Amino acid sequence: MSLKFKVIAGFFMSFSIVLGACSGNAKSEKTAMNESFVPGELWYDADSVHINAHGGGVLYHEGTYYWFGEHKTSGRGGNTSLLGLRCYSSDDLYNWKNEGIALASVDDPESEITHGCVMERPKVIYNETTKQFVMWFHLELKGQGYAAARTGLAVSDKVTGPYTFVKSSRVNANVWPIEATTEMKNCSGETKHDWWTQEWRKEVNKGLFVARDLDSGQMSRDMTLFVDDDGTAYHIHSAEENLTLHIAELTPDYKDFTGKWTRVAPGGHNEAPALFKYKGKYYMIASGCTGWDPNEARILVADSIWGPWEYKGNPCKGKDANLTFHSQSTFVLPVAGKENAFIFMGDRWRPRNPIDGRYVWLPITFEDDQPAIEWHKQWDLSVFNSEI
Repeated sequence: MSLKFKVIAGFFMSFSIVLGACSGNAKSEKTAMNESFVPGELWYDADSVHINAHGGGVLYHEGTYYWFGEHKTSGRGGNTSLLGLRCYSSDDLYNWKNEGIALASVDDPESEITHGCVMERPKVIYNETTKQFVMWFHLELKGQGYAAARTGLAVSDKVTGPYTFVKSSRVNANVWPIEATTEMKNCSGETKHDWWTQEWRKEVNKGLFVARDLDSGQMSRDMTLFVDDDGTAYHIHSAEENLTLHIAELTPDYKDFTGKWTRVAPGGHNEAPALFKYKGKYYMIASGCTGWDPNEARILVADSIWGPWEYKGNPCKGKDANLTFHSQSTFVLPVAGKENAFIFMGDRWRPRNPIDGRYVWLPITFEDDQPAIEWHKQWDLSVFNSEI
């Protein structure tokens, strides 16, 4: 082989390796026939490819589970969206088929979802009236870091997509929360105090950032969706510079906001909300704010989705519970056909190589109606057989 040919061949071999890493389609010798969950280990789809659905959520529809998540790529730029949001399907939760990109980022610099934007934490719900699948996700505009703090909407008539991008915005512009006081409404949205001082924290709790963002709409970063027993849907998101969670009611078609919303744990510095309902009570798992590094989970409980919400400590038990087993909450998955059976879905972020992020799925048990999450090196759905 000539030196020139060796150089050319080496170039194409290197290019192929890089392309494989970016697409997430590098094959493994491992056979994807799973009969249990192994949290934190590589999880392969039916094509023996590492599942690429980070920050995800799961929809159960007509006997099948659909997992939507962020398609990550390799390297430090892998948290920006170069392809879009991916979908997988499963009938047993152990084995997943790649259904492709559900919502694609586009090669159009004028589009809000152009290649290089940030598309995170997609959640999909089904509207029984319109017969449409409705996706909301966290959107950051290309080149703006995390300053935009918007929520994006996409819809499809087919569960696996393709989804059509409709719009993005901040949330509930020019609408005060249901608990707004006269003091909050009279706030200028500006402070004379240094951030993180006691005086500044008091202003935050009273609605400093609510007032600041009133005209533009409230910030929306980490987010999830929840559909209640009566079919009413809610958009739950981290707002006010990640200091306060907001719960916003969606319109009956799930494609807009009604204007009814509330603040949860003002100034509590919560993100990564995951909401579920157990025995008539509402539970929300969240995390603290430490960037890509794990921290201690916290759980809040309320008798009404509108609150008041009360902290109930860390639901995680055992070794590394203070780090949520090196993960961060993204969703709580109700197991179909099993009463009061829920799976905690978490992500282990790998910011230096995002495509290598891992999934931590663990069963949620209940002790005196208090949710508990314990580490299992390996487990299967039989753990719920006694949870009836």
